[in-house]
Amino acid sequence: MMLENKVSLITGSNKGIGFSLVKKFSENGSDIIACARKKNVDFEKKINEISKKNNNKIYPIYFDLNSNEEILEGIKKIQSIAPNLDVIVNNAGIDQVSLFQLTSQKQINEVFQVNFFSTLIITQALMKILIKNKRGSIINIASNAAIECDAGRSIYASSKAALISFTKSLSKELGPLNIRANAVAPGLTKTSMIEKGISKKILEDALKRVPLKRVAEVEEIANVVVFLASDLSSYVNGETLFVTGGY
Repeated sequence: MMLENKVSLITGSNKGIGFSLVKKFSENGSDIIACARKKNVDFEKKINEISKKNNNKIYPIYFDLNSNEEILEGIKKIQSIAPNLDVIVNNAGIDQVSLFQLTSQKQINEVFQVNFFSTLIITQALMKILIKNKRGSIINIASNAAIECDAGRSIYASSKAALISFTKSLSKELGPLNIRANAVAPGLTKTSMIEKGISKKILEDALKRVPLKRVAEVEEIANVVVFLASDLSSYVNGETLFVTGGY
């Protein structure tokens, strides 16, 4: 029960790494505000089952990260539900693959809005709760693409690199207030991004660069986030933990 008596916010919680985070955080005793883009009956059924199984609370909140107006409305709801927020996990993100010369301004804006600017808005608003309570952990989900910078990933990699830089700077601002900020940079992970966005040939070539010779399970990424959210990582601040199987 590494997160017992904590309240955690998780964005992008309805699938992939985000849904695994909901399960892992609940198993470890945290109440959760589970943010997703659209209301989904199946998602609510699943989180209700998780909540009952682990005897804690999970509150679903819906807003589109592409809309600053919806984000601000969502923040108001979060503030009313969780005046004692302990953990913020900015997990939501979108992938994008195309040569830079073929990438439209609309695509660029969308990637940065969802992957970076929405995180700034949410963190800036909600870290006030952490500051008031003089404790907390902020965890931003980046990507090893931020440093690998492969062809066709210029915009996605840049958005994740910005997230890493933001995390490092934020850790220096909030550290004196007993609030930690860290990032997790997954490598190849078994999510819909991998299943739908990467061809079998590209995946096989990429796995040649992974000493463990496999992609990560979403639970393996979630375990690292649980560690950073818990008091076991009480002296870890301003770091980016690369979870890549040695890529």
